[in-house]
Amino acid sequence: MNQDQTPLDELQDDQVDISSAAESAAGTGSSDLQEQLEELKNELAQAREHSLRLQAEMQNVRRRAQQDVEKAHKFALEKFVSDLLPVADNLERTVSAALETNASLDSLAEGAELTLKSLLDTLKRHQVEQVDPQGEPFDPQLHQAMSVVENPDVEPNTVLNVFQRGYTLNGRLVRPAMVVVSKAPAG
Repeated sequence: MNQDQTPLDELQDDQVDISSAAESAAGTGSSDLQEQLEELKNELAQAREHSLRLQAEMQNVRRRAQQDVEKAHKFALEKFVSDLLPVADNLERTVSAALETNASLDSLAEGAELTLKSLLDTLKRHQVEQVDPQGEPFDPQLHQAMSVVENPDVEPNTVLNVFQRGYTLNGRLVRPAMVVVSKAPAG
């Protein structure tokens, strides 16, 4: 079979060969014609079988690809979750230390700071960036204004205070930063 031919093309070629063989064999003996006909029938059966095998193979390839995609969706967060587990462990230790009767606030604060740093480092490794716009111009694409306050000391539309930091994932906004924005004094 030619590489450019499909199994259907090959079957059609076989039918043309049968017709031409029958025409050319009309002048020869019937036993030669019978042999050629049997040979062509065998070739046709082989081509059909080959076509069916190719179709089955393509179905298997599609099924395997679909299974791979399903597994990728199902386990996409596996590395992220395994990176977060130490953060959960640190939080558990901090809570346990807080429940001790002789726990000092300094050690609890230090444990909480280290846990927060561990969490932020994990997020950064997974392309999650913090949006902390304190002192920057207000950007409605990244910030959500919770209130507007007159302030003559800064330019209008400057972020004065951040209630809650925002986050982006691979440059796409996941949660906007909730902010207080300055406006020009009235009058």
